Amino acid sequence: MFADEATVEVVAGNGGDGMVAFRREKYVARGGPSGGDGGDGGDVIVEATHNANTLHDYRHQKRIVADSGQPGGSKKKTGKDGEDKIIKVPVGTIIYDADSGERLADLTESGQRVVVAEGGDGGLGNARFKTSTNRAPRRSTPGKNGEERTLQLELKLIADVGLVGFPSVGKSTIIAAISSAQPKTGAYHFTTITPNLGVVKWKDAEPFVVADIPGLIEGAHQGQGLGTKFLRHVERTNLLVHVLEVTPGAGDVDDGRDPIDDYEIIRGELEKYDVDLLNRPQLVVLNKIDLPFVRDELERIRAHFQDRLGLPFMSISAATGESLDEFKDRLATAISQGDFGADEENWNQ
Repeated sequence: MFADEATVEVVAGNGGDGMVAFRREKYVARGGPSGGDGGDGGDVIVEATHNANTLHDYRHQKRIVADSGQPGGSKKKTGKDGEDKIIKVPVGTIIYDADSGERLADLTESGQRVVVAEGGDGGLGNARFKTSTNRAPRRSTPGKNGEERTLQLELKLIADVGLVGFPSVGKSTIIAAISSAQPKTGAYHFTTITPNLGVVKWKDAEPFVVADIPGLIEGAHQGQGLGTKFLRHVERTNLLVHVLEVTPGAGDVDDGRDPIDDYEIIRGELEKYDVDLLNRPQLVVLNKIDLPFVRDELERIRAHFQDRLGLPFMSISAATGESLDEFKDRLATAISQGDFGADEENWNQ
């Protein structure tokens, strides 16, 4: 199950106590102090990995504790350090202190680590306190407590391409058709209620990641339809693809949705959430071109976006595979060049 938020309490290990001990060998007169130091407590460490894509595990594991250090031993033996506790989270996880709101880390690369709670230092054994005037100290110190804090984990997906659009326009079908992802699809609104990631391997291009952002609606920037939870995943996509559909009777008085209007609504929601999103390279894609009533509207829609607005535009059918090869070509080219504008005349329109 996908989860992009979690709250978890982390407790680092306590340091082990120092020991009071004296040498007791038979032939050593007046054996001196030999109490060893306690071991250090283990740290709690958060590590980003590509092998995880959800924070679901931490919805149920509310408290994570590292091992404490062992007490010091005789013969000046230092206690064993407590083992660190490593929390594996998806790349793209942001860590906040839940009490202060301070951002502790933004883990954007696999293998990146941050210590979120430091283990306590081990206490000192009495061997540490021997002096010329005190040859038999009976003093030791306890280990220090490890840090405790409550973390707020927030995942923002990192992808090369983000698919945005109204519910049911076919984003999940597209990502299933061009990648190995198998998202749930259905002929009703809000089939997708969590983001999906798919890795596209195409020709000689470097594999790239496409994110299927759940369907946005008007008012998403204010949280309508869980909009703000979805919109934050758009923030880390380098390229945006607006997926549009034509509904039967589009443009009629009785039908409230038209792909041109849909685009303006989604664009407005992106702008209200973060105006910088409008500066991302964008491609407009009309899906379901295999349907006759969609093909009848193609020229009108193409003329609006490509001729009037000057936006890169193409039409596809995720269901039949029509023009999907051209679509993957275009994505791969845009990722390598940084925009969708190159060689437009060679792409399907």
